[in-house]
Amino acid sequence: MSTVLRRATASAAAIAALALLASCATPRDDAPAPGAEPPRFGDVEPGPPDRDVLATGTVMDKPLDAGGRSVELCLGAVAESYPPQCGGIPIVGWDWDAVEGEETASDHTWGAYAVTGRYDGETFTPTADPVLLALFDPMAPEDPTGGRPGTTPEDELVEIQQTVMDRLADHETMLGSYTQDGYVWVEVMWDDGTYQEAADAEFGDGVVIVQSVLKPAP
Repeated sequence: MSTVLRRATASAAAIAALALLASCATPRDDAPAPGAEPPRFGDVEPGPPDRDVLATGTVMDKPLDAGGRSVELCLGAVAESYPPQCGGIPIVGWDWDAVEGEETASDHTWGAYAVTGRYDGETFTPTADPVLLALFDPMAPEDPTGGRPGTTPEDELVEIQQTVMDRLADHETMLGSYTQDGYVWVEVMWDDGTYQEAADAEFGDGVVIVQSVLKPAP
C-alpha cells in the first residue's frame, strides 16, 4: 500500500471514530433541544444568589393595617412624603439598636443603609452590620457599554422597552426601565445573567442592558 493511501485510510478511520464518539456523547441536562428556540425575555427567571449580596436602599419599618409591623428594604423609588412611602423586600432580624441615623415620624421609622446579607428570593437576612449610606463608599460600577453609544433607533428602543415592561409586569423583580444613549436600560432586583442572556438572544447584543440592583458582596 502506498504512503498516500495509508494516510488517507488512517484519516478516514479517525473521522469515523470521532463521529462514533459524538453519537455516543450525552448532552448536558440544560442544553436546549435540537432546533429549539431560546426562551423569550421574561420567560425564565434567575434563581436566588448562592452567596451574600450587597444592597443599598431605604429600610422602612411601618405598622400594618392588620396589626404588627413590617420592616422592608426598599430598592426602588421612595415617595418623598413625610414619612416617606416605599415597599420592598422583607428583612429578617433587623435591629434598630445596631444602627444609627434613623428617623421616626407617624409610627414609621426609616433610614438609608448599605446592607450585606442573604437573599432567598423572598426575604433578606443581614449577615454583617449595616452601614449608614451617607458614610458608605461604594466601588465605581463598571460601565457595561464601555462608554459606546448604542446603534438601535429610538423608535425601536421604545417598542422594546414596552415589551420588556409588559413581560415583567407581574414580576416583583422589576424596578424600572428607560431608554438612554441608544440602549434600553432595565433595573431588576437580582440577575445572575439569566435576564441578560435572554435579552441578548431575543433583541440582539448591545440593545438591552440589564442591571441588577443586588450586587455580589465583596
